[in-house]
Amino acid sequence: MSCRLEFTGSDKPPVELKDGECLSEKLTIHNSPILFGCRIGICGTCAIEVLQSDSPLPPRTQDESDFLENMYPGNENIRLACQIHINTNMKIRKVNSK
Repeated sequence: MSCRLEFTGSDKPPVELKDGECLSEKLTIHNSPILFGCRIGICGTCAIEVLQSDSPLPPRTQDESDFLENMYPGNENIRLACQIHINTNMKIRKVNSK
């Protein structure tokens, strides 16, 4: 099964990814507008806002949740792309670093 990922606010075309693929690995290959730093969820370089998804994403890990609650308190739509294994069609946008 494939999942479509659209980049709102970017001229990059959507990409099709296989269900369960790690966003950090695949988006680097597709030269997406999402940048990655540490790839382990501690730098926040890959923060995205999930604007729409066809079904719920896998829940945040405790580390991701702790980091995001510190950086973007109360915003459940912000995720770290390096921590997501895609499981649904999504529209996302890059979040500017704080």
